[in-house]
Amino acid sequence: MKNAKSHDEKIAELTFAAVYPHYVTKVERKGRTSEELHQVITWLTGFDEQKMQSLIQEAATFEQFFKDATINPNAHLITGVICGYRVELIETPLTQQVRYLDKLVDELAKGRKMEKILRAE
Repeated sequence: MKNAKSHDEKIAELTFAAVYPHYVTKVERKGRTSEELHQVITWLTGFDEQKMQSLIQEAATFEQFFKDATINPNAHLITGVICGYRVELIETPLTQQVRYLDKLVDELAKGRKMEKILRAE
């Protein structure tokens, strides 16, 4: 990553509320539902619907969002390229967690089966 520190700072300052509508649009445009998106977010973060809505209303930054999250123990199974970076090789935990979420949203939008997205073993 070029200038990884400034990149990480930008990600940390982004609000989940600003990005969430883009996630919804992306998956719905591809025939998936916001309920499926919530299932994916819940799997990764442990947040229920009420907590997610609370974080959106609070305009929580991604730093706050993931600080409150309980990351799924199988999140390390999320691999592949997102935004030009291999998610499994990203060294900064916050940036990696945000890219995990991006990767899961991409997989959902591409029509991947939910069992595969949620890394059911």
